[in-house]
Amino acid sequence: MSRPDVIGFARLALPGHAAIRAGDQVWTYRDLAFRARRLAWRLHARGIGGGDRVAILSQNHIAHFDLLIAAPMAQVIAVPLNIRLGPAELAAQVAQVTPKLLLVDAGSEAVAATLGLPTLRLADYERWLADVPAAAQPPAGDAPGLDGIHMILFTGGSTGAPKGACLPYRQTLGNADDSAEAWALRPGDVVIQATPCFHAAANVLSLPLLRVGGTVVLAPRFDPADYLRQAVAHRATILFMVPTMFAALADDPGFAGADLSSVRMALSGGAPCPQTLCDRYLRRGIRFRCGFGMTEAGVNCFLGGDPAVDNPQAVGLPMPRVRVDVRRGDGSRTDDGEVGELCLSGPQICAGYWGPHDAAAAFRDGWLHTGDLARRDAAGRITIRGRLKDLYISGGENIYPSEIEAAVLESPEIAEACVFGWPDARWGEVGIAFVVRHPGLPYDEAQLRAALRQRLAGYKIPAAFVVVPSLPRSAVGKVLKTEAREQYRAMLQDTGRFGNVA
Repeated sequence: MSRPDVIGFARLALPGHAAIRAGDQVWTYRDLAFRARRLAWRLHARGIGGGDRVAILSQNHIAHFDLLIAAPMAQVIAVPLNIRLGPAELAAQVAQVTPKLLLVDAGSEAVAATLGLPTLRLADYERWLADVPAAAQPPAGDAPGLDGIHMILFTGGSTGAPKGACLPYRQTLGNADDSAEAWALRPGDVVIQATPCFHAAANVLSLPLLRVGGTVVLAPRFDPADYLRQAVAHRATILFMVPTMFAALADDPGFAGADLSSVRMALSGGAPCPQTLCDRYLRRGIRFRCGFGMTEAGVNCFLGGDPAVDNPQAVGLPMPRVRVDVRRGDGSRTDDGEVGELCLSGPQICAGYWGPHDAAAAFRDGWLHTGDLARRDAAGRITIRGRLKDLYISGGENIYPSEIEAAVLESPEIAEACVFGWPDARWGEVGIAFVVRHPGLPYDEAQLRAALRQRLAGYKIPAAFVVVPSLPRSAVGKVLKTEAREQYRAMLQDTGRFGNVA
């Protein structure tokens, strides 16, 4: 069996074409193939292979891509770790996957020292990689095959402790090929990779672009001014970020005058994107698509909704080889327009979780039960209605917080919103909204409520609005509602109405 070829070197006719840029450095496709062979040889020389895990704890770095491309040659499993985690959180993840080697950048060396792992500093990485015999070849041995595990990605942890999703090659390759087909990616496409490589962000667009011969401009971290500069300088054709990053970019003083005429599409993921934010890009002539994905599935599951014609929660038709169903609590299929749990199946579903996690609730009969609420229209297009666990019932009515959040965010004075159910003696539950104000704009709760009455049924309007300085978010931009509730519990109780609720 031949080894899975992560970026399709054999079929690319552009070996000298720029594959990855980072600052003043440029690596061609030929360079990437050469580096991957060297890394595979280096790992083999250290006795690492046969499904061993190799972890990386770093801001975005060429080593992330070296490891992903070299993994099938080296017969190792790549494990990107979240640089934002504290020592105890990282130790828990490391204990699960037991890496044989940790690659670490300068900013994470202190926390890496607490993990007790064999470590290679990325400051020494290029010299280490270069110190390989000229005739070195990747290690011989059985190929991992398409069902072999390519990487372990830890979930965002927004619904509990992070779990290590096992992504086989069939998933990463299928996602890359589906995405390339659905979005008509081509060798001339350029993307700025500023979303963190330690999560699924590299799978969203960078690996699909590398499959077709495009160019990835690698930024170590997201900085709005730098992102805008690089997008202009490198004539970026596709923008991919999470909504909070798109908002920061649009707020940058240089956004209005920047030459973004090369951009043919903007892709947003990780969280719902407010219509008001989409409109700011549409006014710049940038076609916007709001997507949906999961670490366990793809990561790209849908083609993306178009805010010019859809609501911001519409994610459109599924990717070519993704099967979609929307089911009731008893497992039966919903009617068109009815809300139920989104279920996904196909080759882009992961192989379960690494370690002692119970996967039975999520993976049943070949289907991934996502825990997300959705509805399907007659044409098969999907609209996300929020998380199943976030739904609350007030006076017998099902209420979907994401719908209310979208309506609240239509008010220009509101920058962020988080709505959830709270126990109530009369109604069972009522809605609570934590809102973050736009700096410099006046806020009047009575006016906000009046505006919402034009958009929502009365029973959907939250019982209380609490202005907070910020909302806690995961690494992919999702609001952490449980953390928000705990962080601002005292402020909520100070409203007077909810002081006796535990």
